[in-house]
Amino acid sequence: MNIKTKRAYDAPARADGFRILVDRLWPRGISKEKLNVDLWLKEIAPSDGLRKWFSHDPERWEEFKSHYFEELDSNREAVERILQEAGRRPVTLLFSSKEQELNNASALKEYLEKKVTETARAA
Repeated sequence: MNIKTKRAYDAPARADGFRILVDRLWPRGISKEKLNVDLWLKEIAPSDGLRKWFSHDPERWEEFKSHYFEELDSNREAVERILQEAGRRPVTLLFSSKEQELNNASALKEYLEKKVTETARAA
């Protein structure tokens, strides 16, 4: 399974495969054509309250992930949608944050990879 993350403002590439915007808000200043997104899955983004509380504070990263993973556990349909796409082709999770590492797309990628590992172990 090939899941990557990429900043929405970076140029699209063929290697991106299926491009999914995983932010609740559309990236500022970028047109739909320029973003070249296959799916905008805003319901997979962290809740507004969690996003605002986290505010990209590195000291809150682990707690943010814990709360976000709980939200994702309750959002099986959206999670399954990404996993199905990733089972067919490369998937790139697009995010708009300037923060390259500590962002919702990175946390989501970690969550999805854990789900794949858990499923493989159970099989």
